[in-house]
Amino acid sequence: PSNAAMAQSFSLANMVPQNQSHNSGPWSKIEQDTRQYVMRASGDVFVFTGPAFEASPLARIGPSGVAVPSHLFKLVYDANTQRSWAHWQQNAAGQQAMRPISYRELSQRMQIDFLPNR
Repeated sequence: PSNAAMAQSFSLANMVPQNQSHNSGPWSKIEQDTRQYVMRASGDVFVFTGPAFEASPLARIGPSGVAVPSHLFKLVYDANTQRSWAHWQQNAAGQQAMRPISYRELSQRMQIDFLPNR
């Protein structure tokens, strides 16, 4: 970590509305566990985090109608071991950190190939 890397990771470009109790509970645990894994890893680890919008109609907040994701995901890929796993969490109160899902399952849910050269 460096000051520049820390500043880049706290950009407002990576913000989405989250349920407060989910963000401070299960999602916080997932983030802490991911950081611990990255610190122990022997090489590069790539982490993709983002929103998913499965609800219809979309929930919206604020005067500009910001869309609220129904789910959040975090994909972890260890380039050294070529292992990957993903967290898929409903963006709601009362949720627990669920067991990770496979890369393939996340790719199918999101319709995105995050690691095309893998």
